[in-house]
Amino acid sequence: MQPDNLISLKDDMVAFIAGHGMRRLSAFITEDVPTVIFEEENADGWKDFVEHAKAAGAPFITMSEVILEKADVAILLDQLREETFPDAPEEIDDAEYLVNHVGKIGYLQLGFAHQGVMFIFEVATDWYDSFQNLMETVSDLGGIVVDNRESDE
Repeated sequence: MQPDNLISLKDDMVAFIAGHGMRRLSAFITEDVPTVIFEEENADGWKDFVEHAKAAGAPFITMSEVILEKADVAILLDQLREETFPDAPEEIDDAEYLVNHVGKIGYLQLGFAHQGVMFIFEVATDWYDSFQNLMETVSDLGGIVVDNRESDE
């Protein structure tokens, strides 16, 4: 089970990476780049990932974090209330609950390049996954255009 704030995990990662004599680069690896996602069931699997990076001769490891901002929750709530879900109390309740996590780290990504491919390790809290799902739902439904014009037939 993941904690609801990944700050202590981030601190552990920073220390472990430095302990291996590696540098960190603040960067987020997007889906546009060829990637391999590191899958590990072990809670400390990220340590194996760092050791793989070192063994591959990676000169640095990328690191990215997402901290939930109050504005992110406010925008999500506005979109849910006004644009797409005026009668969806469950989604609004889920979004309002996210206020409890403002200022917390919900997502961490580590990465390293090897032979033209980015190897990625990701970890997220349950509330961050919920936030992402709500954002995707709002984005998907926000793109639907309803044509109310009558046809001239």
